[in-house]
Amino acid sequence: AILTIIYAGLLLAYRYWFDKLKPFSMGEVRRFSYFTVVIPARNEAANIKSCIDSVLSQEYPAEHFEIIVIDDFSEDDTAFIVKAISANNPQVHLLSLADYYKPGELNSFKKKAIEKAVSKAKGNWIVTTDADCIVPKQWLALYNQYIIQHQPVFIAAPVMFMEEAGVLHEFQLLDFMALQGVTAAAVGAGKHSMCNGANLAFEKSAFIAVGGYQGVDHIASGDDMFLMHKMKATLTGGIGYLFHPGAVVLTKPLNRWKDFMMQRIRWSSKARYYDDTSIFWVLLLVYLYNFSFLLMLLAGDFSSLIIALAFKAFFELFFLDPVARFFNLRSHLRYFALYQPLHIIYTLFAGLFGQVKTYTWKGRKVK
Repeated sequence: AILTIIYAGLLLAYRYWFDKLKPFSMGEVRRFSYFTVVIPARNEAANIKSCIDSVLSQEYPAEHFEIIVIDDFSEDDTAFIVKAISANNPQVHLLSLADYYKPGELNSFKKKAIEKAVSKAKGNWIVTTDADCIVPKQWLALYNQYIIQHQPVFIAAPVMFMEEAGVLHEFQLLDFMALQGVTAAAVGAGKHSMCNGANLAFEKSAFIAVGGYQGVDHIASGDDMFLMHKMKATLTGGIGYLFHPGAVVLTKPLNRWKDFMMQRIRWSSKARYYDDTSIFWVLLLVYLYNFSFLLMLLAGDFSSLIIALAFKAFFELFFLDPVARFFNLRSHLRYFALYQPLHIIYTLFAGLFGQVKTYTWKGRKVK
């Protein structure tokens, strides 16, 4: 009961902060920033062309942005496809991580890929996305206007899964929608350092000022949130959230439960390294709250279990309703209550194994 009260209070706070967010207004274009779009890619031959094409299709002057793709030891035709695109598009550049490092030297490949891209970037602003993403046409234009109006050093922005049929895809979408809602609410309110590397931007000089990933480059995951926290903690410039439907980057859901769990274990593996203590305590609360359902089940207290599940679903749906409206995904909430048991099981599993074992991601075993 105590955990339910605290958890409900947290969700009410997130709902309050999310409701306070106002969609960003473009305003008049006064100048153009020069962007370097950084795309780390490993074994993305099936996706990389669509991703690059979506960036090249921006409603933003082509002379004011470049694209750097970092090939992360791919074992497929990723590099060949990028080279073919760059032959007809001089603003597209390919770097190979293998030209600078040996695989055994690294534990955090993505951080090193981004660092190398930043060192070669012409842009004064770096925008990152993933190779399996599709970016909207106003993406860079919205970033440009946000920079002009707010003068931040770091900008987080929304990401969402593409809609696909199936139980796994539906569950991923609902789970990710909640994560994105919390991110928007907490960052907008200035409470947590949360973001997703599929859609963020930072000033190149700010990256250099905080030493890039120095101090966290031994941690396999967290290229996004650790950098955000370093900038928030050490720089006077602002941290912003680009709250606009036209800024939503779409990413592909995973097609196997095993891959989904490996992704979530990867995400949870960095939890114990957070210097942002507010995130740590929130994660601990969420884990203990979900663990309490297992205890009720083991104790055979089924009446309390059903009541607690009802409370959990009610408060989570109350928080998610405006989030689903923002992403135009409200129809998916009708499945939400059905996935409650699965959500509890996955939270406990990912939270535990993210701290005590290695995981496999994109064909590599990572510590």
